[in-house]
Amino acid sequence: MPMRESRNTFSSATASAPATSADKLHRSMSVWNSFTLGFAVVSPVVGLYAIISVQTVVTGGGWFSALATCLVMQLLVATVYAELSSQFPIAGGAYKWARQLGGVSAGQFAGVIYVSSTIAMLTTTAYTGGVWLSIFFGAASQSGHVLVIWGAIFLLLCALLNLAHINIFKLVITLGVYAEVVGSLGVALLLFLFFRQHSFSELFQHLGTGTAPSETAAFLAALWAFIGFDACSTIAEETHEPKRMVPRAIFFSLCVVGSVVLFNSAALTLAFDRDTLLTASATSDPITPVIASSFGDWAEKPFLGIVMVAFLACGASVVKYTSRIVYSMAREGHMPAVLSRLAPDKTPRNAVLCTVSLAGLGLLFGLNDGAVATVIAFGTGGLYAMFSMTTGVGLYTRLTGRWNPALGELKLGAWGLVINVVAFAWSVFELVNIAWPRPYATAPGAPWWQLWAVPLVLGTIVGTTALYILVNKIRRRIASKSLA
Repeated sequence: MPMRESRNTFSSATASAPATSADKLHRSMSVWNSFTLGFAVVSPVVGLYAIISVQTVVTGGGWFSALATCLVMQLLVATVYAELSSQFPIAGGAYKWARQLGGVSAGQFAGVIYVSSTIAMLTTTAYTGGVWLSIFFGAASQSGHVLVIWGAIFLLLCALLNLAHINIFKLVITLGVYAEVVGSLGVALLLFLFFRQHSFSELFQHLGTGTAPSETAAFLAALWAFIGFDACSTIAEETHEPKRMVPRAIFFSLCVVGSVVLFNSAALTLAFDRDTLLTASATSDPITPVIASSFGDWAEKPFLGIVMVAFLACGASVVKYTSRIVYSMAREGHMPAVLSRLAPDKTPRNAVLCTVSLAGLGLLFGLNDGAVATVIAFGTGGLYAMFSMTTGVGLYTRLTGRWNPALGELKLGAWGLVINVVAFAWSVFELVNIAWPRPYATAPGAPWWQLWAVPLVLGTIVGTTALYILVNKIRRRIASKSLA
C-alpha cells in the first residue's frame, strides 16, 4: 500500500520541534545516561525481588522457560518502540506517538493510561523500597502504617535526586548500575560457580507444583516481566542525537537487563533447593536470607547496602520517566499548564513534584494489603495496555499509510511489519493474561475486586476519559453554535 509521504514528513517535523526553544528540555543525557536510566527502571535487582516471590510460590518452579519466552517477545515490542523513537524523539514517548499518529483523542487515552500505570509503578517501587529501607535500618515493626512511612521517605529521596543538579542524578543512576552489576550479576556468578547444587534440568522442573492448578496455568501465570524499557523514549528530548541513540538505549537496556535477570534466576534456582526458595519467598525479603546462608552473615549488610543503591536508582529513574509524560501532556494542554513550566535549568520541576505527590497518595493504599496488591497488579497491567496501544497504533497507521517507518533512522523494511504484527498480538495476549482473575495467584480469601483489579481499574480510567472527551466535544459544539 503506498504511503502518504508528505503527511509523514510533516508529522516528523512537528514531532522533532514540538515547542519553542524556551519550552524545550535541556539535552543533557548521553546514550550512556539514557541506557543507565532504562537499565535502572527495568532493574535486575528490583525485578528479581518482584519475580521470585510470586513465581516460586505460584508455579512451584520451572518458570525459567516462561521468563525466557517473555524476554524474546518483549524484544519485539521494544523494536516497535525503537522504530517510533527513531522518527519521533520527543518527551512523552508512547503518549506523543499516539497523539501524533492516532489523533488527539487517541493521545488523551494513551496519556491517561500511561500516567496512571507509571504512577502505580512508582508507588509499587516506593512501597517495596520502603520495605527494604525498614529492613536495612532494622525497623522492628512491619505494620502497614510503618511501611507507608518508610515508603514516603524512600519517595522523598527519589524526589530530591530529581530536583538536584542533573550531574548528581546521573551519578546516582550510574552508581545504581554498578550496584546492580555487583549485587546482581556478581553474586549470581559466585553462586553459579561455587554453590551450584543441581543440574541444568532443574530449571525446567517442578512447573505446576505450586498454587497453580496445572502446568499450563503455572506457565501463563509466570509469563510477565521486563517492563520499563520504554523509559528511554520518554527522555528522548533530553538525549543527544536522539534518533540514533534512543533506539540503541532501548535495545541495549532490555537486552542487558534481560540477560542478567535470566542468569540470576538460573543461579538462584541451581544453588538452592526448592523448599528453601519457597520458604524465603514467604518473607518480605526473599533474596537476602538465601544469600547470607551461602556467603555467611557478614554478607547481609553489604548486600542490603548494594540493593539500597539499586532501589534508589530505580525509584529516581521512574520519577524522571513519569514526570516527562506528565510534562508532555501538560505542554499539549491535556493537563494543567503549570506542569509544563520549566525551571531555570530547563527541568520540569512542577511535573516532578506532581508525579511524586500522586505516588505518595498511592502509598496510602499500603494501609490495606488487598489495596496495595491492586496497585501492583494495575502497574503491570496498565503498562501492557500501553504496549498494546502503541503497537496497535503503529500497526494501524503503518497499514493505512499515516506512518512511513522508512523516514526514521531505524529501517527494518518488510521485517518491520512482521515484527509489528507479532508484537501487537503478543501485547494484547499479555494484557488479557495479566488481567485474567486467578484466585491461586492472590492471598487466600482475597475479595473479588482484587481478582478483577486490572480490568476494573483500567475500565474505570478508559470510561472516565471517554466521558471527559465526549463532554468536551458537546461543549465545543454548543459554543460554536452560539457563536454562529
